[in-house]
Amino acid sequence: MRSFEVKNRTSAEDIKSLRLITAIKTPYLPDGRFDLEAYDALVNMQIVNGAEGVIVGGTTGEGQLMSWDEHIMLIGHTVNCFGSSVKVIGNTGSNSTREAIHATEQGFAVGMHAALHINPYYGKTSVEGMVSHFDCVLPMGPTIIYNVPSRTGQDIPPRVIHTIAQSPNLAGVKECVGNDRVEQYTDKGIVVWSGNDDQCHDARWNHGATGVISVTSNLLPGLMRKLMFEGRNTELNSKLLPLIDWLFQEPNPIALNTALAQLGVVRPVFRLPYMPLPLAKRIEFVNLVKKIGRENFVGEKNVQVLDDDDFILISRY
Repeated sequence: MRSFEVKNRTSAEDIKSLRLITAIKTPYLPDGRFDLEAYDALVNMQIVNGAEGVIVGGTTGEGQLMSWDEHIMLIGHTVNCFGSSVKVIGNTGSNSTREAIHATEQGFAVGMHAALHINPYYGKTSVEGMVSHFDCVLPMGPTIIYNVPSRTGQDIPPRVIHTIAQSPNLAGVKECVGNDRVEQYTDKGIVVWSGNDDQCHDARWNHGATGVISVTSNLLPGLMRKLMFEGRNTELNSKLLPLIDWLFQEPNPIALNTALAQLGVVRPVFRLPYMPLPLAKRIEFVNLVKKIGRENFVGEKNVQVLDDDDFILISRY
């Protein structure tokens, strides 16, 4: 009898075809623990509305605020509950090569389909160091490399990607530098997902991107699927841009967490240092929902303007 790890194995080719991947939010209970009931409902909404993959414990999912035990548990839980319906991509990257190796081993052991790896941040490293770091984790299984210099403080230059592209386990790149960089890779046959929701339409239809790894799809999975699957649609893209701008006015996931709480999809609980957007911005969100149409958003409750006192801020959990 084969182990679950072996049965669940996915090839890099299976990951390369995904067009809509949601960087899923992690909801919390009032004591700061994971709210798995709300999480399961949110993941299910993504599946029902056409998302093909989820990033678990990424920046949007606040993996940076989790212990590794929590992190691996949530990956395993997602695989166990939804692994037959959606590709589960675990964020097991770290600025420590040792930690990245250990977490990735654990992630694949609990059945994740692919790993998401960032370049070493804060301490940073040389180009050669980046290549060596990625070379240590790529042999373990299908891998997406994530380039977001605004968070890491260091760009992953194309020569790094071209070097590690020799690995059969490189599924592709989540690229946040812009669509000129996207095209540099797609012209060479390297799969790219846009990491910028405001650029993903053009990345997909004008620059060769396979799709998007999206924050916005937490809220609007059906419309984001339409944007990625149904051809150029500048009208829909323009309709969504004000919401996307609203989502990224403060570092992600501050606005997303606020929005999902206002939609009644998650409890208004924040693990510090994240805090909800101020009242004026919460009112703006209600107006954006009305313009786009409540029926397009996740959840079934009426959108509401929450008071400051409705939010619970957790420092110890």
